[in-house]
Amino acid sequence: MKILLYGGTFDPPHNGHKNNLRAALERVRPDRAIVMPAGTPPHKHASATPAELRLQMCQCFKALSPAVEVSDWEIRQGGRSYTVHTLEMLRGANPGAELYLCVGSDMLLTFGEWYRWQDMLKMAALVVESRTGTDDAALHAAAAKLEQAGGTVLFAQAESYPCASSDIRSGKIPPEKWQEVLPPEVLAVIRKNKLYGAM
Repeated sequence: MKILLYGGTFDPPHNGHKNNLRAALERVRPDRAIVMPAGTPPHKHASATPAELRLQMCQCFKALSPAVEVSDWEIRQGGRSYTVHTLEMLRGANPGAELYLCVGSDMLLTFGEWYRWQDMLKMAALVVESRTGTDDAALHAAAAKLEQAGGTVLFAQAESYPCASSDIRSGKIPPEKWQEVLPPEVLAVIRKNKLYGAM
C-alpha cells in the first residue's frame, strides 16, 4: 500500500495547494492520500483560525481523488506538530506501507533543518513540487544531497500558482479577488464564518 501525506497549516488552503496535491497524486498514484492540517507548525506562529474551520476548508481536497482523506490527528495531539511524529504514527498504524511525504520546493531547500530529518528520510520518500524551470538547479542539488544521506526524492510537475495563504490573511489579495485563487468550498467557509476580514 502507498500512503501519501500532505501536511500544512492550510490557513486557508488555496488553488496552489490543490495543484501541488494533484501533481503528487499523479506522480505517486497512492492508495491513500492523507491531508493533515497542522496543530501548531514549529516554524510558524499558531494559526489564529480555529482548527475546526481549517479542517472544514481542507475538505476541498477530496474533489481531487477518492483516495484523498482529511485527518485531524495533528490537531488532536495539541502543541507543536512535527512531521516526523506523524510519519511514525502512520508507519505504526500501517505496517509495510510505502510512505510518501509531499513537500513544496521551498521546503526541500531547507529540509536539512527539519526536526529529525534523517529519520524522516528513512521512513518516507519525498515528493517535491517543482513549480518553475528556474528553481530546477537548486532543487536538484538539494535532492542530490538528501539522496546521499539515504533519502529518495521524486519530482512532480505542478502548475505555478501566484498565491500564498498569507496573501489572503494580510489582505494583499483583496476579498473581491478571492474567487480567483480559492476553491469554492473554501470561500463558502470563509464567508460563513467571516474569516480574514470577509464581510
